Amino acid sequence: MLFVYMGSIMDFVKKVNTTQKEIKMFVLVVNAGSSSLKYQLFDMENKVVMAKGLCERIGIDGKLKHQTTGMEKVEKSIPMPTHAQAVSALVDSLTDKEYGCISDMSQISAVGHRVVHGGPWLTKSVLVNDAVIADLEKCCDIAPLHTVPHLLGIRGCMQVMPKTPQVLVIDTAFHQTMPDYAYMYPIPYELYEKYKVRRYGFHGTSHRYVSGKAIELLGKKAEDTRIVTCHLGNGSSISAVKGGKIIDTSMGFTPLEGVIMGSRCGAVDPAIIPFLMEKEGIPVSEMGSWMNKKCGFLGVSGVSSDMREITAAIGKGNDRARLAYDILCYQIKKYIGSYTAAMGGLDCIVFTAGIGENTPRLREDSLSDMEFFGIKVDKAKNNEKNPCLISADDSRVKVFVIPTNEELVIACDTDEIVSSL
Repeated sequence: MLFVYMGSIMDFVKKVNTTQKEIKMFVLVVNAGSSSLKYQLFDMENKVVMAKGLCERIGIDGKLKHQTTGMEKVEKSIPMPTHAQAVSALVDSLTDKEYGCISDMSQISAVGHRVVHGGPWLTKSVLVNDAVIADLEKCCDIAPLHTVPHLLGIRGCMQVMPKTPQVLVIDTAFHQTMPDYAYMYPIPYELYEKYKVRRYGFHGTSHRYVSGKAIELLGKKAEDTRIVTCHLGNGSSISAVKGGKIIDTSMGFTPLEGVIMGSRCGAVDPAIIPFLMEKEGIPVSEMGSWMNKKCGFLGVSGVSSDMREITAAIGKGNDRARLAYDILCYQIKKYIGSYTAAMGGLDCIVFTAGIGENTPRLREDSLSDMEFFGIKVDKAKNNEKNPCLISADDSRVKVFVIPTNEELVIACDTDEIVSSL
C-alpha cells in the first residue's frame, strides 16, 4: 500500500523531529550481588537520577528501599525468592502511581549492568547476547563471588524485561591498556595461558570517571597528563593513568591485592598463606574467605572494618586502630611514589570513594612530607565541606577530591551502545 502524506514536506519533517524529541531515553543501571540488587534510573537527556533503590535479603525474606528524586523514601517487605522477583519489585516501584516516576515498564529504554570481572574475554562495554553470556560464565572460575550474582541479576532482568536491551559495563575494561610487563606475574608462562592468571585491576569505571574529570580540571590534552587516582573505600585501589590510559593499578588477579582494605589483607608475602594454613588449621576452601573477611582494618585493629570507627577509636587512644590507619597512609604514599616514577612525573592526584572523599586527615597524612615531589596540601582547603582542589597554590602537583559516579558511566555507555542499534 502506498502511503501519501498530504501536507508539505517541511510539515512532515517537523512532525518526525517532534516525535523523536518526545522519545526519552531512560536507562536503568543495575548492580547485582548475591542477595542484593542496587538500582538507579537515569534520564539521559539531562543525565540525572530519576529514582534509586535497593532490593536486599533476596532469597531470604526480601526488603525493598526505593526513592524517587524529590519524594520520601519508601521501605517495604516484599517476598523476593529470586533475582527475577527482585527485578519485578523494583519495576513495580518505578511504575507505582503514588511514588514511582514512569508510567510503565516500556519506558525503560535499556538496562546497564555493572560487571566486576570480564577476564580476557570481555574487554569493553557490550550488548548482551548468548555469546556474551557464555563469555561471562567463563569468569565464574576466576571471580565466582561477583560473577555468579551478576549472572543472576542479568538473567532476572532478561526474564522480566525480555524485549529491553541489556548492556554489560565491565570494571576491568579500563585497565586493558596496561603493558604486559605491568600485568604479568612471574609464574610459568604456560599457567598464565592455561588459567588466564594476570593482573586485571578493578574499580575501572571509577578510575575512568575521576581521571576524566581530572583531565578536564587540569585543562590539558589527555595525552599530556600523568595522574594517580586513589579509589579508597571498603575496597581500595590506586591507579597510574598516563595519557588518559591506565598503565598500572594496585589490584591484581582479584580485588584482594594492593593496599590494606576494610577486611581484605591487600598484598602480602605469598608464603604467609600456606604458613598460616598449616599453623591455624585453615582449610583451602576457607582461606580465600579468611583473607577477604578477617584481615585489613578489621584484622589489624580488632575494632572494625569501617574507617569511621577506626578514626573514632584512634581518638580514644587505640594503638592498633592507629596502626591500621598508618599502614594505609604509608601504602598510599608508596604507590604514589612508584607510579610517579613509572609515568616519568606527576601532574595530579585524585582522591575518591567513601574514604577518599570523606576523610580529610587521611588525605593530609598520606601526602605529608612529599614536598620534594612537588606535592603540598592546603589544610584549609582540605577541610572544607565539599573540597575539590586541595593542593596549595605553590604545589607543582594538583590534588583533587572528585566524587566518583560509576552509575553515570554505566548509564552513558549503555545509552551510547543502544542508541547506535
